[in-house]
Amino acid sequence: MVPEGFSRVAAVDCGTNSIRLLVADVNPATGELLELDRRMTIVRLGQDVDRTGRLAPEALQRTFAACREYAGVIRELGAAKVRFVATSASRDAENRDDFVRGVLDILGVEPEVISGDQEAEFSFTGATKELTGRDDLARPYLVVDIGGGSTEFVVGDDRVRAARSVDVGCVRMTERHLVQDGTVCDPPTAERIAAMRADIEAALDLAEETVPLREARTLVGLAGSVTTVSAIAQDLPEYDSARIHHSRISRDRVREITEWLLRSTHAERAAVPSMHPGRVDVIGAGALVLLAIMERTGAEEVVVSEHDILDGIAWSVA
Repeated sequence: MVPEGFSRVAAVDCGTNSIRLLVADVNPATGELLELDRRMTIVRLGQDVDRTGRLAPEALQRTFAACREYAGVIRELGAAKVRFVATSASRDAENRDDFVRGVLDILGVEPEVISGDQEAEFSFTGATKELTGRDDLARPYLVVDIGGGSTEFVVGDDRVRAARSVDVGCVRMTERHLVQDGTVCDPPTAERIAAMRADIEAALDLAEETVPLREARTLVGLAGSVTTVSAIAQDLPEYDSARIHHSRISRDRVREITEWLLRSTHAERAAVPSMHPGRVDVIGAGALVLLAIMERTGAEEVVVSEHDILDGIAWSVA
């Protein structure tokens, strides 16, 4: 039963590394969002897109399998409206029509391949709606959404002032710098890490052309690389969204964790109890992106949010 004044909506966010679903009852008048189901599947839709320019057949099959699961959840919970947003990998691919047709067949909605600016707007709304009115977090906020293929930077107070999407993400950086002969270097050489860092710094230069990164007073970090770093920082025995959401991690702690991730072996990272198996090979690159952002902006800490583009998409539907 949907509470009075609320509408039941489903939001799907399909990124380069993962696809995620949120079904929620949303009340635009009061700003309340009641979560009914939130889930994530690692599908690696962006597998090799940077190299080939195409979505791999096996990546499409993994994504469609997740869509079929999500269609069942949406039917069961009776969401009245569905919005499916696709980000970086499907923007870049030559054969994106195959992806669009497959999603339409399964979910009955066409995926919207949104621009980086739209992605930024959704991320900002999702991440900051709950923070409004908190006097311990100064504004403006800088929201950074570190995805698989791209990272979005958004500065704003109540609304977005400036946004930019740049092509650095945990999957793209791993494939570009940390893979040799088809396998991830374990651990990578100092030269490879330096080349990756240079790539990230160049992307931050690009972002700074549009977004005043250093003007922000509170850094808010989104997506799996950031939440996983938080889980490691807290030494959680398992992934725990409630303890991760709105946790704060100091820059020094992020640096320690990043350095450990980049010198650890696959087996050592896989043994971290809060680590999703699909993040084991790409988390080092994602953590380095976060560290570079904190060093560039001078942020002493990052506020971690579990609410992100998915929540922003849900608000847009309502």
